[in-house]
Amino acid sequence: MDIKIRMPEGAAKILEELRRAGYEAYVVGGCVRDSILGRDPQDWDITTSALPEQVKAVFRRTVDTGIKHGTVTVLLGGSQYEVTTYRIDGDYKDGRHPENVSFVRELSEDLRRRDFTINAMAYSEETGLVDLFEGIRDIQERRIRAVGDPAERFSEDALRIMRAVRFSAQLGYEIDPATCDAIRRQADGLRRISAERIRVELDKLLTSEHPEALRTAYELGILKEFLPELVTCMDCGQNNPHHCYTVGEHIIHAVCAADNDRILRLAMLLHDIGKPLCKTTDEDGTDHFHGHAALSARIADQILRRLKYDNDTRGKVVRLVEYHGMDMEYTPESVRRGIVKVGVELFPLLMKVKQADGAAQSSYRADEKREQTLRWMALYTEILERGDPLQLSDLAVKGKDLIAAGMKPSAGLGAVLEEMLDDVLAAPEHNTKEYLMKRFCPTQE
Repeated sequence: MDIKIRMPEGAAKILEELRRAGYEAYVVGGCVRDSILGRDPQDWDITTSALPEQVKAVFRRTVDTGIKHGTVTVLLGGSQYEVTTYRIDGDYKDGRHPENVSFVRELSEDLRRRDFTINAMAYSEETGLVDLFEGIRDIQERRIRAVGDPAERFSEDALRIMRAVRFSAQLGYEIDPATCDAIRRQADGLRRISAERIRVELDKLLTSEHPEALRTAYELGILKEFLPELVTCMDCGQNNPHHCYTVGEHIIHAVCAADNDRILRLAMLLHDIGKPLCKTTDEDGTDHFHGHAALSARIADQILRRLKYDNDTRGKVVRLVEYHGMDMEYTPESVRRGIVKVGVELFPLLMKVKQADGAAQSSYRADEKREQTLRWMALYTEILERGDPLQLSDLAVKGKDLIAAGMKPSAGLGAVLEEMLDDVLAAPEHNTKEYLMKRFCPTQE
């Protein structure tokens, strides 16, 4: 197959300069794969026969980003390109990092160490596509297949187990049977992988075009290694008119129904994670999950801490999980109070949580549930457009006004402001300095 790849000017220049200096050089890996797929590569990695010090001698501006492993970053035209010497990896004693690397002179040796066939292709304008492991065929047949012996590839770096599922999710590809078998046998290797690396792959899976690959992770025995709580959910039935799936299947359908937003999909992943611990069955055989939102929020917090998520992400996701079942009347006051509980910025996302949750349930009262969120969102929009007071900073009275009126700075001052806010949430027209001072400040007689 005659394949032409358009490289950015900087990458093409680096290849040209290295060849002019007498070395081989190719763009390699993900950028080749994405170019063939018609996608815009995020990074253009370059592999070369030149040793790191030889690369540094060719280019004026370089950074020793991974010199021990043969990688030099070349700075060119405002862009950065990682240039790595052909290499083979030494023993992976920890299942994560090679003990050492050996530089080699043949491109074929370098490509042989890579994870999947679709990532083991190289390209240069002079040579064209170098595809030693039938990566093109696997792209055509929509398949994720390990290079060489999959067991060996996964023993080198167990994170490749998650990467197989993640690439399957991003590309909509099936995983090759032999690769699947190796994943099943070696899934426990993920225990040696840092939470940070697991988190990155989970985020990419969740924000892919096919987050239902979570089901593949479950079937291959991966999920139990980093999210055992969801495994418990997979077998937890929901004999209830509102549901038609197990808790786990409902979660996966809810993730798929959600907009492709990282916070939103994390919230859907965890919104019912506490249900198995809350399950009760009444005398009619109907299942109930009272208190599951609060418990799910606590478990979600533990999971997000375990996977080393940042505080901002954790705070938003836990809040959405905690309030995902919140009910409100169709009144401006009720919605204002709902906004205060969740937060002005998170409220629209909460409505999307509710929509995705409903979309993953049975058809029972489905239209009514959709209408609910639309009406709440309409009231939210009206409230913001009117500028209704929603937080202490919106009050016509400030702490300094109470102090000027004779109140001493104390916790009592804050309590008075909270009482004022509670009043104006019910009646925004009360948000005047005259009214609030007269009603709530005891010195205003």
